Amino acid sequence: MTDSEIEALSTDLESDRVERKESVSSPARIREAICAFANDLPGHDQPGVIIVGLKDDGSCSHLPITDSLLRQLSDMKTDGNITPFPSLTVQKRMLRGCEVAVVIVQCSEAPPVRYRGRVCVRVGPRRDYATPEEERRLTERRRASDLPFDARPVRSAELTELDEEFFLKSYLPQLLPEDILAENRRTVREQLASVRFLSPGPDGRPTAAGLLTVGRDPTRFLPGAYVQFVRFAGMQLTDPIKDSEEISGPMAEMMLRLDDKMRANIAVSSEITSGPIETRRPDFPITALQQFVNNAVLHRTYEGTNSPVRINWFDDRVEIHSPGGPYGHVSVRNFGISGVTDYRNPHLAEAMKTLGFVQKFGVGIPIARDALLKNGSPSPELLVEPSHVLVVVRRRP
Repeated sequence: MTDSEIEALSTDLESDRVERKESVSSPARIREAICAFANDLPGHDQPGVIIVGLKDDGSCSHLPITDSLLRQLSDMKTDGNITPFPSLTVQKRMLRGCEVAVVIVQCSEAPPVRYRGRVCVRVGPRRDYATPEEERRLTERRRASDLPFDARPVRSAELTELDEEFFLKSYLPQLLPEDILAENRRTVREQLASVRFLSPGPDGRPTAAGLLTVGRDPTRFLPGAYVQFVRFAGMQLTDPIKDSEEISGPMAEMMLRLDDKMRANIAVSSEITSGPIETRRPDFPITALQQFVNNAVLHRTYEGTNSPVRINWFDDRVEIHSPGGPYGHVSVRNFGISGVTDYRNPHLAEAMKTLGFVQKFGVGIPIARDALLKNGSPSPELLVEPSHVLVVVRRRP
């Protein structure tokens, strides 16, 4: 947007496409505004603008616009509070002699967008949580052809393929606040559609994200949706196999079984020579393996392949193979660089965060590297190709 367009919005006290903030003292309000503009309930199909550094009457609040403030606003995109991730840019601008920070929020192609489980909307001067009818309008606005693969309906799947009991008793209570659940009067079908597990409309079908998260058997429709674990007695693929298992099922079940499997194969050694207190160190730190496996399951491609995520566990290393190379802003050259991230499966990312397998987006590899360093293990080896990613974690010497 040009300076003149932003300046015109900054002085229009009646516009529902702009919010003015004197400071960032209430980041929750700014996140709610981002969520509301992304949902675009009035259907403007134009970006919303948050101007930090202006008072409600449009006058300058003389807020220092520092790099730290701009980073704080930028981090609101991927800090996990707003899902699916909004598309926004943060810029420093000069409006009528006043230095301000401008957050330009694009309309989401896959509403409803939620802030901490709540759908925020804005019509005229009102910014509030969406009513059931408003949320229904946002859900119906989605068009399957414009959605990422994980939000597209699987036409051959029926509603009965989704485990409604798990969805209602386990998933929703982790996603939505208690007061929202208590007031909920929507049908199960409408609830499934609101979190993109079911396509909109009376004939809605389970989506890929729905089958992966709460599906009774995801591999019936997504054949590669499992993890192949193999434990070798040696350091070569030709060595004898000690343990082998195909681990599948809905996301929560599969990830917990994977965690148990990895913990069972980790050996812990004791050190008593370096100090008066015995130190116990694993040959592979579980935190690093968890982060790499979570990334492999989340960022892999489920489209056009029957290949699973593969974990090959050797005596001297663990290899984690993920089908599908870098996506979006991530390339072979910048893969693994802190702050460079994109999401092939944004709705699956939302589900994994809700289930607790992702704490914060964009920090999986840095967390894994830190865990390896603290354990005295070698740095991970990232072998990235356009069609797949291989992570090699070496055993601690």
